[in-house]
Amino acid sequence: MALKLNFQVNLNRFDLTINQTVNLQGITGIFGHSGSGKSTLLRAIAGLENAIRGEIALDDICLINSDSNTFIKAEQRHIGLVFQDSRLFPHLNVLENLKFAAKRCQNRQLDFNEIIHLTELDSQLHKHIDELSGGQKQRVALARALLAEPKLLLLDEPLSALDRHAKTRLLKLMVNIQNQLALPMLYVSHSLDELQQVCDNLLVLSQGKVLAFGGIHHIIHQLNHTQSGEFIHQQTSLSLPIKSLNNGHGLAVLSLNEDTDIYLPAVNENSGQIVGQLLRCFILAQDISISLTEPLNSSIVNHLLANITAIDTKENKVLITATCGRSQSTQEFFVNISAFSQQKLALQLGQNIYLQFKAGAVRTDLY
Repeated sequence: MALKLNFQVNLNRFDLTINQTVNLQGITGIFGHSGSGKSTLLRAIAGLENAIRGEIALDDICLINSDSNTFIKAEQRHIGLVFQDSRLFPHLNVLENLKFAAKRCQNRQLDFNEIIHLTELDSQLHKHIDELSGGQKQRVALARALLAEPKLLLLDEPLSALDRHAKTRLLKLMVNIQNQLALPMLYVSHSLDELQQVCDNLLVLSQGKVLAFGGIHHIIHQLNHTQSGEFIHQQTSLSLPIKSLNNGHGLAVLSLNEDTDIYLPAVNENSGQIVGQLLRCFILAQDISISLTEPLNSSIVNHLLANITAIDTKENKVLITATCGRSQSTQEFFVNISAFSQQKLALQLGQNIYLQFKAGAVRTDLY
């Protein structure tokens, strides 16, 4: 499925101009700072913006074309939208909210009880909306959107008002739903950490224009070089197979390649993570240090042999790009050091170094 976007919106001195085709596979993240155009883009796709010049098409279906005066109404687009606030009917309980959505879906194919189970709402059905936590309300909103059986699901910062535990639960839930239903999703967030955990691709907006689009890890690494690293926290973004949930010393083990492991805090066995499964994680560039010799006598558990492939200097800050592994299985790592350290170590392109980082520097939100 492909989403063709070629349009412009002018709203109160703000212009969103986009010409991009998005292949809708898995979950596609939409990232940018406040005012970049993220929510306006979703509203345009959903049919909630009328002042559009250009075209939006979902596969072969033209949703809007200003030249031919084509405009399919929001309720006829088969596109679901979950907002930051759940927007549930307060006078109805959970079950009644869900039944209202199900009644509006003609030729229903999804099983009602399956959606309830998938969104973990079995024990909440007879509660009133004001009895629910923020995370529970968002799960109801998600279930309600699914019961309309959309071809595409739009998520507009659905986790922004939730605590860490509720965010983790919903992130895992979204991945499970996407896997079970094969439903394409566009997920808007100003949190790159959230997007890194669940998205396959990333579309980056800045001041109403597309800054970058591509695979999640590649685009995050590309953003490391944007605006002197001020656009994001410079980082190494990873998806690595779990080798062990707990090595007996309170550490989980990820396989970087055949002969190199990465250690992080042990994974709770009840987290749903299993050996062999890919784990999304990231390491901030400021949490990695460099040694010229192998650190054999160190309390830091992660030390990787790497080769310097780029040195970018901005004033007194240096971003080192170093590659680990053999030619067919390499991984880029990004390191922030001072210009003083770079000169002190006399770091050069092509030089072999050792990267060091603590187990706690490997971050993930999926357990």
